Amino acid sequence: MPSSYVLGVDFGSDSVRCILADTADGSTLSECAVNYPRWSTGAYCDPSVGQYRQHPMDYIESLERAIGGCLSQVPQQVVDRLVGISFDTTASTPALVDRNGTPLALLPEFEKEPDAMFVLWKDHTAQLEAEQISACAARGPVDYTRYCGGSYSCEWVWSKMLHCLRHTPRLQQAAWSWAEHCDWLCALLVGDTSPERIRRSRCTAGHKAMWHEQWHGLPDAKFLERVDPLLKLFEGHLYNNTVPNGTRVGMLSHEWSKRFGINHPIAVGIGAIDCHIGAIGAGIRPGILVKVIGTSTCDIAVSEPDDSSSRIISGICGQTQDSVLPGHIGYEAGQAAFGDLYAWLGRLLSWASPDAAHDLLDRLTRAAQELPLRDDAPLAVDWFNGRRTPDTNPAARGAIAGMTISTSAPELYAALVEATCFGSRAIIEQFRSQRIPIERIIAVGGIAQKSPYVMQTMADVLQLPIEVSESAQACALGAAICASVAAGVYPDIASAQQAMAAGIGRIYTPDPSLAGHYDRRYQRYRALGAASEQLDRA
Repeated sequence: MPSSYVLGVDFGSDSVRCILADTADGSTLSECAVNYPRWSTGAYCDPSVGQYRQHPMDYIESLERAIGGCLSQVPQQVVDRLVGISFDTTASTPALVDRNGTPLALLPEFEKEPDAMFVLWKDHTAQLEAEQISACAARGPVDYTRYCGGSYSCEWVWSKMLHCLRHTPRLQQAAWSWAEHCDWLCALLVGDTSPERIRRSRCTAGHKAMWHEQWHGLPDAKFLERVDPLLKLFEGHLYNNTVPNGTRVGMLSHEWSKRFGINHPIAVGIGAIDCHIGAIGAGIRPGILVKVIGTSTCDIAVSEPDDSSSRIISGICGQTQDSVLPGHIGYEAGQAAFGDLYAWLGRLLSWASPDAAHDLLDRLTRAAQELPLRDDAPLAVDWFNGRRTPDTNPAARGAIAGMTISTSAPELYAALVEATCFGSRAIIEQFRSQRIPIERIIAVGGIAQKSPYVMQTMADVLQLPIEVSESAQACALGAAICASVAAGVYPDIASAQQAMAAGIGRIYTPDPSLAGHYDRRYQRYRALGAASEQLDRA
């Protein structure tokens, strides 16, 4: 049988990455990464108030360039055997849309309005709205937050869309519905973005929109109206049905086939959250925690639908049937800042001399590795962008303690690395305390690939081996696996994983002699975090 090929497209925070993969073994024939042009200039963002917005044209233009770049690297006979395409995106990254499903920022009157654009996952402008949703859920006859950790986050769709409508009232007349980036993108490529007909991802709906089979879909319209009557404008314009990963949503439209230079029909698979799809690319199964480590982390686990089906796991970012692997319950946790902490320190230390920033973290790493381990070394808490898990609190703040006038920059960097690893330990303890088994850890993402110092520290802190995926593009590979199922090459994701998922490239083994040191440091980390949070409330 001749080979067939698929495209896997990974929309990250800063860029879109595309791979062309062989469905026989998952090997990559070509890849291309393209930075978002407007985002790279800081357009429409204001970090001082937690505002991070992306213009839909960034996604459209970068997608076209990334796929074009991928296809230009292979012979025509490979392009002719292309059978499918699928996506992953950051989430929750929604936008208000009109009756036609057009993001409002694509309309001339709103083209420069940030509230009309896609609201990036790390946008924290909707803290008030999130608190109001959580409070309303706690008072109602149905607690719609029970399967998303017991509270609603400002990083998720309902709080973001309500904030945009409140903050910019002129959008209220134009808005008809909302769409997540991954759902809208698939609809765009098949040529029908009508809000009532867009296929919706089980993954994003379950983890970000309070969708659940128990109440037959999204929260009741009366509940949403109690939160704010403004949400009534969405009534009848959304959805209750969702589809799992690997579902074909349609065929690539003639318009987009022409744009990509593809002369035959190919299947378009449903999009989903990047880290969930990255877990598929890394070979997730029950007992494995996949950590997608980049600017933030997303920690993904799955379990068989046995007694855990009715068990509510508190303090995480959601549990949803079929959200990762069909036939399994998917669990999401994560840290709101990981690599972002190291980048912050780099900006801080290079403020007066920006030209020195390019290799600063490399120099800090080399110096930090030579530091002696001390129980009384500076200590940090990693909540610089709020706390995602355990127990979401976007208002939480980071902290650094134990510094003296002799504290060095490498010591400060080492404290931040420790803090991110302690945050990872807190997540694992949260899962294990509620009988979700974690037997292996597979790490993917840029930091996992490029920072041996961070990964060895994590292994020592967790006292578990850290297996690093051999694929530098695990999310794009996961999308390619889903595309192969959508195209009918494989009957299900499990079969596609067996053939195409990445192997393990490196293993970091913990040093047992350091367990006591990091146990003591971890307890101090927890105490500092509790004190910091109490101070924030004062």
